[in-house]
Amino acid sequence: MAKVKTGVSPRLSRMLEELQEGVEDGLVPAWIFNDPELFELEKEKIFSRSWVYLAHESEIPKPGDYVLRYVLDNPYILVRGEDGVVRALLDMCRHRGMRVCRAELGNASHFRCPFHGWTYRNDGRLIGVPAEREAFGQDFNKEEWGLVPIPRLEAFDGMIFGNLDPEAPSLEEWLGEIRWYLELVTKRSPQGLEVLGPPQRWVVHTDWKLALETFLSDSYHTLMTHRSLIELGIAPKDAKYAMYGEQIHIPGKGHGSMVVGAPPGAKLPPFWGYPEEMLERARTSYPTREQFETARETRILLVTLFPNFSFHNPIRKPDHKYQGAVPMLTFRVWHPLGPGRIEIFSWALVEKDAPEWFKEKTRLSYLRFFGSSGTFEQDDTEIWSHVAHNAATPQGRHLRFNYRMGLKLEPDPNWPGPGVAYGLNFTDANMRNFHRRYLEMLLS
Repeated sequence: MAKVKTGVSPRLSRMLEELQEGVEDGLVPAWIFNDPELFELEKEKIFSRSWVYLAHESEIPKPGDYVLRYVLDNPYILVRGEDGVVRALLDMCRHRGMRVCRAELGNASHFRCPFHGWTYRNDGRLIGVPAEREAFGQDFNKEEWGLVPIPRLEAFDGMIFGNLDPEAPSLEEWLGEIRWYLELVTKRSPQGLEVLGPPQRWVVHTDWKLALETFLSDSYHTLMTHRSLIELGIAPKDAKYAMYGEQIHIPGKGHGSMVVGAPPGAKLPPFWGYPEEMLERARTSYPTREQFETARETRILLVTLFPNFSFHNPIRKPDHKYQGAVPMLTFRVWHPLGPGRIEIFSWALVEKDAPEWFKEKTRLSYLRFFGSSGTFEQDDTEIWSHVAHNAATPQGRHLRFNYRMGLKLEPDPNWPGPGVAYGLNFTDANMRNFHRRYLEMLLS
């Protein structure tokens, strides 16, 4: 592990050394979940150099379609030009810096600054300057004053990511072996995925690392946090249902996944309960036989990409009338707003070629359990906000959290997928791997 470098305050240097000393022993200091100085370092060392999820290509299918998305405080217009090319353009007029796009989504052939009227095509070119000749003279060259594109923009199976670092490794290299687990949803159908409407968004007073932990490693919390759903009969009867699975992490990357099957004795449909026709298409759509066999036995799948993107693909009942169980898929970004404060972007997605009745059921399942009004979501966010509050209190910030669950667990040699897998999901292995990567980036 690298040494803490100069350039940070003596206070933060001591605190990072504390984290460095504790992570391998499963001890994580509370202060990392709510500290202003650390947050500034995270902005510089992590979010300014990482691939950040922006959108799914199905959000902007037609020329001129756009959505506004954010990397830290930077607003980007993610727009499909008339040439079909998707670009991410900084929403900042080159004249005086005013926003040129005021709606979160829409369709536009151009964007006009409301301050002085500079106008840009949806490919970023400057095409109109009021009183151009009189104000700026004959030598003014509009080609030099277009909207600034994000330094790096790449996509994987319809998932569009941006990076502020022009020297960053490719998205493919960044993802590494976690692609095998991403493909469990992106390759489930040869037609790929589509979003079911724009993302739901809401602000939570917590830290981005606390939020993603639930989707990366913490199946243990379902025993208590979501116990009311078990008692209401809308979650599996076995309170330890999330324990029966594999927890996998990708060393050196910070990414991780949880693959959960049916609890012992439970009668749950195979392949998440997707319709039979979708199961048949998946037989030939998956790149490998191992991925199809893994998918067929899966009931809950979670994947988290370092630093702040997760998806969750569980099986749930869409309403109290429907007798069967329906899977749902949500993508989400844990967007950092400040120390102890995030905005959650949450999308519902489904396979493009799914039956219409299924699309409606999976949408209802998403709304019932996840999204801003979802029962699971309400349980989680209430808890997260108190943890972040305590992590910033004078006494609480000096405590260390216990990340020792599964510390002596041996890897599962029979797991068919890549990464380091453990045959018991009650372990903090993925979070310990996350914090190794987190420290590596903070200290480099």
